[in-house]
Amino acid sequence: MEQTFNTIGVIGRLGSAQVVDTLKRLIRFLDARGLAMVIEERTATLLLDHGLEVGSRRQIGERCDLVIVVGGDGSLLGAARALCRSGTPVLGVNRGRLGFLTDIRPDELEQKVAEVLEGQYLSEQRFLLEAEVFRDNEKIGAADGLNDVVLHPGKAARMIEFELFIDGQFVYSQRSDGLIVATPTGSTAYALSGGGPIVHPRLEAITLVPMFPHTLSSRPIVIDAASEITLHISASNSTYPHISCDGQTQVVAKPGDVLKIRRKRERLTLIHPLEHNYFEICRTKLGWSNRLGE
Repeated sequence: MEQTFNTIGVIGRLGSAQVVDTLKRLIRFLDARGLAMVIEERTATLLLDHGLEVGSRRQIGERCDLVIVVGGDGSLLGAARALCRSGTPVLGVNRGRLGFLTDIRPDELEQKVAEVLEGQYLSEQRFLLEAEVFRDNEKIGAADGLNDVVLHPGKAARMIEFELFIDGQFVYSQRSDGLIVATPTGSTAYALSGGGPIVHPRLEAITLVPMFPHTLSSRPIVIDAASEITLHISASNSTYPHISCDGQTQVVAKPGDVLKIRRKRERLTLIHPLEHNYFEICRTKLGWSNRLGE
């Protein structure tokens, strides 16, 4: 069922004059249509004398029917982690590099946003991962990731030793630079550079990609997204591994800590223009060849 969008949240990437220009165009366009707007508090610092309501990402999720993110995939990832709790749909305008998640080009801003506001759009659900770190059976940290959760050595160029369990069943003990645990959304991000498969976003699957494993037979594993993943960080490690979600370090673990990863209950609602085509995006962004004769 088509949703009516009356109050629009606006979030923009900091540190870019191009983003500011696109934000001003977007605000003028939405204002001309008589729509209410809430500007994210950090984004508001980029805009002088805008005269609009300002709110935190949490408040935007509670107040708005749609959130438009102007920036790159990283900007949308950050918004997704905050907005999945409210279920507020998110639409991306690409002012970054790849733009796997931010569909709309700046030159087609008014046309494509108008189509979405008029009900001409596709909507899909993307699941996130939640990670929890335990020390002596006490939770010491937690974070969410739309792309991935990564166990890695941080700044130290040392291997990590850990044991992997899936739904309580022992899988293997491994010495490597770490492990990437990726959603289908994240399969075209860090996991892809680590040799993982491209997983269509409609699949309910999680990919585990070892990072430079000491055992050459260690390969990526694709498992049911309903699985619980447990990593026991060996007490014999001499380094303090880091746990990052979507490329941001959230927790510095100690040898002997336990990392648990599972699918998050809340999901991101992602809005696309009607002509959205996942495989066309792969061709464009990843440099795949076109059909013969084209």
